[in-house]
Amino acid sequence: MSLVSVGLNHHTAPVELRERLAFADPGLASAALTKLAGVEEGVVVSTCNRAEVFAMVQADDAEGLVAGFVSAHHGVPKDAFADHLYVHYELEAARHLFTVATGLDSMILGETQILGQVKDCYLAAKERGATGKVLSELFERALRTGKRGHAETVISQNAVSVGYAAVELARKVFRSLEGRRTLIIGAGQMSELVAKHLEAGGLNHVVVANRTRERAEEMAARFGGRAVPFDQVPAELVQADVVISSTSAPGFVLTTEAVRAAMRSRRARPLFLIDIAVPRDIDPACHGVENVFLYDIDDLQAVVEANLEDRKREVGKVQRIIEEELKSFGTWLSSLDAIPVIRSLRDKAEGIRRVELERALARLPELTEKERGVVEAMSSLIVNKLLNDPTLKLKELAASDDGRTYLRAARELFNLKLGGEGERR
Repeated sequence: MSLVSVGLNHHTAPVELRERLAFADPGLASAALTKLAGVEEGVVVSTCNRAEVFAMVQADDAEGLVAGFVSAHHGVPKDAFADHLYVHYELEAARHLFTVATGLDSMILGETQILGQVKDCYLAAKERGATGKVLSELFERALRTGKRGHAETVISQNAVSVGYAAVELARKVFRSLEGRRTLIIGAGQMSELVAKHLEAGGLNHVVVANRTRERAEEMAARFGGRAVPFDQVPAELVQADVVISSTSAPGFVLTTEAVRAAMRSRRARPLFLIDIAVPRDIDPACHGVENVFLYDIDDLQAVVEANLEDRKREVGKVQRIIEEELKSFGTWLSSLDAIPVIRSLRDKAEGIRRVELERALARLPELTEKERGVVEAMSSLIVNKLLNDPTLKLKELAASDDGRTYLRAARELFNLKLGGEGERR
């Protein structure tokens, strides 16, 4: 049996191909995979950025077997995606999964969503009975590795999108966003995206001002807010805590004079202005107005870039966690190689014990049932004590670099015949 992972992702395949090979129900797909001859366990991981199959396979051409499954499942010829596939075996397959779980392989470095997606796919496969000893252990360790990566480093901290950067900056101004009022000027997608992030951060009381009243009302309804005519912006400016402006106006929508006038009525309450329009909507001179915090799209992007650099500096720390977990998994995986040998050794010893026990008891017909029981228990105890140390040592040696040599020597020494030759797991 071999551990193998076969897949493609945003590094190797265009979105058009990833769409064709996305698994609508990874749990069902995992179960279908294990119905193939030669596949003992299977977990399909499918997200918008990757479609990957992890499997325990007994086949000379594991890659071909899994690729054939993907082709048949989606009705897509193998030639259409073969050049985009990557294949990993044994510990390299585990390393790949650990890298995915920590977010190092994600489009946005260090993102945490993938850890939940990996967990969902694993649990779906488990629920369908598609996992066994090896893949269960592998995925449990992958989830633990992902959690360690996020908890023990700052790989997932600091915003790496404009929307999150706006939230991060707003929190620096207000500490808490609960109960803050938002004024959105312009009903474009970008301003709505930023507003969604702010809303998720706790900010509410949304007011939308747009030259087209209908669009303002549509966006306001999505936030449970209200729409106002565009000419009411100066009045709303007095009440707002955060202003997001993203219009297509050729000139400034908010002038310094308008902002100064609003600030006179705000009694020193801070005003956070986010200008994500190009050309800019808000006069840059507003930055000089006391208690006004103005950020344009370049400022937000600079925050994103700086935070991304911070995340990149954490990559080495996360990789060290991956290697620690990988070493531990490798030891566990190798120890499984000893199981067939140990089982064969114990079966042989038990067979000998029973034969010799029956022979001895035949020569002692005067023994009572109780005495026969004592003799039998003694024989079992001797065998178990004799095999205890070899059992522990075989498990330990199997995990060493020369593990297979030691196991082969044990088989030769005790003349062991393994049932299902090569079935180490």
